[in-house]
Amino acid sequence: MAIVLSVVIGAVALAVGALLGYTIKVRVGKGRVEGAERNAAAILDEAKAKERETLLEAKEEAIRLRSQAEAEFRGRQENIQRQEQRVASKEESLDRKLENQERRVQEVAEQRTQLSEEKERVEELRQKQIKEIERVARLTADEARDLLLKELDEEIRDDASRRLRVIEAETKEKADLRAREILAASMQRLTTDVVGETTVSVVPIPSDEMKGRIIGREGRNIRALEAATGVDLIIDDTPDAVALACFDPVRREIARVALTRLVQDGRIHPTRVEEMVEKARKEVEDTIIEAGEEASIEAKCAGIHPEVLKTFGRLKYRMSYGQNQLQHAVESAHIAGMLASELKADVDVCRRGALLHDLGKAIDHDVEGTHALLGAELARRFKVNDKIVHCIEAHHDEVEPSTVEAVIVQIADAVSGARPGARQETLEFYIKRLEALESVANEFEGVEKAFAIQAGREIRVIVKPETIDDIDAMRLARDVSKKIEESLDYPGQIKVTVVRETRAVEYAR
Repeated sequence: MAIVLSVVIGAVALAVGALLGYTIKVRVGKGRVEGAERNAAAILDEAKAKERETLLEAKEEAIRLRSQAEAEFRGRQENIQRQEQRVASKEESLDRKLENQERRVQEVAEQRTQLSEEKERVEELRQKQIKEIERVARLTADEARDLLLKELDEEIRDDASRRLRVIEAETKEKADLRAREILAASMQRLTTDVVGETTVSVVPIPSDEMKGRIIGREGRNIRALEAATGVDLIIDDTPDAVALACFDPVRREIARVALTRLVQDGRIHPTRVEEMVEKARKEVEDTIIEAGEEASIEAKCAGIHPEVLKTFGRLKYRMSYGQNQLQHAVESAHIAGMLASELKADVDVCRRGALLHDLGKAIDHDVEGTHALLGAELARRFKVNDKIVHCIEAHHDEVEPSTVEAVIVQIADAVSGARPGARQETLEFYIKRLEALESVANEFEGVEKAFAIQAGREIRVIVKPETIDDIDAMRLARDVSKKIEESLDYPGQIKVTVVRETRAVEYAR
């Protein structure tokens, strides 16, 4: 590159000199040509000198660049050689590691083989020992294990039974005392009348002449009244009174109101009978709704579904052994609320469950089934809380109680129904009814004992297992239930449970 530059500079210098010479010739004239030529020669000499200097500088630069390039090349060559040496050493190291790894793998394989052989020898020795032990003990391994587990299980059971008895005794002692305190406090806080209402089934009339008007020509008035109300009118020799007979207390109340108004009005004929019955039905329905609402407010259970309250209010005309069922429900709600507050349970669930626990009694005349299950089904249909529904269906053990609230409702129901003066049934009559129930079951062959429980709502029949088998037990339950239906009068339904069991008894002497 320096050489080319020198040549270019020289060419430029020549061009400049020629130009100067020509200029000098033109301007100065021929007289100055010689001077110009001398100057041009001087310039040329100077240009040549510069050219030589430039060439020398270019050569020096080329030599310097070459030396620099050679030095860089040598450095890179040395670096490559060092890297090649490192790679070679790494390859040697990897080769040595690979050889060591292969050797270790081979050693591990040999060790595994040796371990397998050792395990086989140990297993052979173990089997020989087991066989020898079995021969000496005359027991197989499974039999020995079962024997050991059986002894251990018996020991644990005995220890657990002893501990459980101690805990149960302590708990029962404390629980009985606490339960008595809670029940006493709850019953003391509840002060209500102890005489229940009775159902009015007799309508007074001003004179015996009114009986003829009630009957009507060829009995058309009494037939119209019975057809409109579904109630049987009993007109006999009883002076100044007409009796009403019907299993449905609401229909009986409608008939009572209608007949009372007809007697007061004096105009008795089929058309008038139908009008009065319709007015009485509407009045009784309004009374039922009002009674249900008042009972819910009194029991502090506002917000119950209107259809549930409408059905619940029918209990105003339902009696059980002289105890009004609506008052019984409200009283049970108060007792359940107090018990729940003492036991830290859900007070609202207990109140509502106890208030509605006999809801099924309002419809059990029309629908087949127990009042507990009927009431639960009705409450469930109108989206009543599941906890409350469970209290309803479990209060007579048709469903096993699974919550504290359900048990509290059972207790409240029992306290309200069993307290002194709550019901008109005497103790003597109650005992006779239970004895009659037990005697019906004892009449059958193969029956060992019979027990009436749940206030006569259930009877447990214990049979002789050597006389009655499982199929006969089912047949006996059906026969006892039919016999009870035919020979006894009772409210609701009675559950018949036949128990057949085989017991093995031995004495340690």
